[in-house]
Amino acid sequence: MKSQKIKDILLPVSMLLVLLILVVSICILAWVPPVSRDALVHHLAVPKLWLKHGAIYEIPDMIFSYYPMNLDLLYTIPLYFGNDILPKFIHFAFALGTAWLIFTYLTKRLDRYYALLGVLFFLSTPVIVKLSITAYVDLGLIFFSTAGFMYALKWHEESLHRKHLVMAALCSGLALGTKYNGLMVLLLLTLIMIFIASRGVAEGKHTPFWAVLSGLLFVSVAGLMYSPWGIKNYIWTGNPVFPLFDNWFNASDPYALQSVPPIILRKLMYNETWWETALVPLRVFFQGQDNTHQYFDGKLNPALLILPIFSFAMANKDKNTHRHNAEKGIMLIFSILLVLLVFFQTNMRIRYIAPVIPCLVILSMFGLKNIFLFVCKLFDGKPKYIAGGISLMTVLLMLSGNMTYIIEQFQIVTPFQYLSGNISRDDYIEKFRPEYAAIRHINGFLPSEAKILSLFIGDRGYYSDREMLFDINLFHSTVQKSDSAEELHTHLVNLGLTHLLIRLDMFDNWSHNNLNKMEKQLVINFLDLKTSRLFAENGHDLYQLRGSQD
Repeated sequence: MKSQKIKDILLPVSMLLVLLILVVSICILAWVPPVSRDALVHHLAVPKLWLKHGAIYEIPDMIFSYYPMNLDLLYTIPLYFGNDILPKFIHFAFALGTAWLIFTYLTKRLDRYYALLGVLFFLSTPVIVKLSITAYVDLGLIFFSTAGFMYALKWHEESLHRKHLVMAALCSGLALGTKYNGLMVLLLLTLIMIFIASRGVAEGKHTPFWAVLSGLLFVSVAGLMYSPWGIKNYIWTGNPVFPLFDNWFNASDPYALQSVPPIILRKLMYNETWWETALVPLRVFFQGQDNTHQYFDGKLNPALLILPIFSFAMANKDKNTHRHNAEKGIMLIFSILLVLLVFFQTNMRIRYIAPVIPCLVILSMFGLKNIFLFVCKLFDGKPKYIAGGISLMTVLLMLSGNMTYIIEQFQIVTPFQYLSGNISRDDYIEKFRPEYAAIRHINGFLPSEAKILSLFIGDRGYYSDREMLFDINLFHSTVQKSDSAEELHTHLVNLGLTHLLIRLDMFDNWSHNNLNKMEKQLVINFLDLKTSRLFAENGHDLYQLRGSQD
């Protein structure tokens, strides 16, 4: 009895200690200046422009400024006070919110040990760690999607009470207002709500008309939550979900390759065999790598695929288990359908399927419990430490890859260099973003009215305090319609441009592949005769168009 009491105290305390270490580690990793691509291109860059302008306004040159931005609006608050690290913690807060949803669900369905283990598993999953230390929006999408899903399950559990339907719809609308991937979540949750309503009709609890009204109410409330972004886009472009579609129903095609189905495009891009491409929905759990599009630009844990297989095993026949199996079935179907939707609709990225991670974590905990029960039954009558040792090894194996990933992040992010003061903020940013040296020069020496055409710096304009245009196609078309260096200069000046910022290695490669001999010579003459080089560092050169500004 005494040993059991010690176990009941020691185990949760140990898990809470590990959880605390995990949260502190993520906070340390996040406590550095933002250098992640999408933050500098979009999630911080657009709010910064809104603040500079004093309002939300149309920015046609930045296509992603038309995306829904519930979380980006939150980021304007710390940015207003000059803090661009706090947005990462706002983003991480949504991971903690999702962890709480997982904890409450598993505490009710299993117990606090599995609930704490589920929280640890979720927060330490590599892609969640990576998102938690960046100012992106995917964790907001995960949180609102999971909350909507949980309310859908409550609607099923509590006799189709309408308040749960409304709450599920509100969360679905907030998910869509956070990122367009929420459209797939909204579609699947709508189908789930219709399925649940149809069961109520089949049991004679409600009429078919009531089921139809419930579905309409769900979609209407979700649409209402998204409507501020939809109305804005409709006023500006005539399309409430711009740039996803060129009107209401026709898919846009800004690039010719987008007319190729994603599966075929992937095979062409990466020279995969047909079976390699067909297995992408499974490979995504095993082969993920950060910053590599071929390998899904992120990393999951294989246990998220393996453990849910065991979640339906060894089921009892009692009423609660039957209800839990129904809920687990809905989670499994939701996860499979979302992964397949992403697979068939776009080039697979782990962030695109991230809303399934909480469901897979929950299913993994059910699967883990069934494995533990099987081990205990298998070693019944033998020393307890054997079953306990096997169970502990299973948990350590499940978490080992996650912990290794976190250690690797400390080696990549090197937060202690910055936090200890051994490296300045500017030097830290430049370490990851070599164009930053030129941008610092721009901010310090160029006049406020300067307008810079930036070529091949990855559209990362957040740190620039001067207007930047990122459009290689504009430069290409201007070269093609120019017959001389003087004419090219005139065309660029007439566009209001005063400077060029060029990453030389990529510009040289682009020129070799896209310009003919005469055009190449024209560009060389233009740079030699019609511009003055103001700054050159880290392979990035800043040029001033002669006669535009002194």
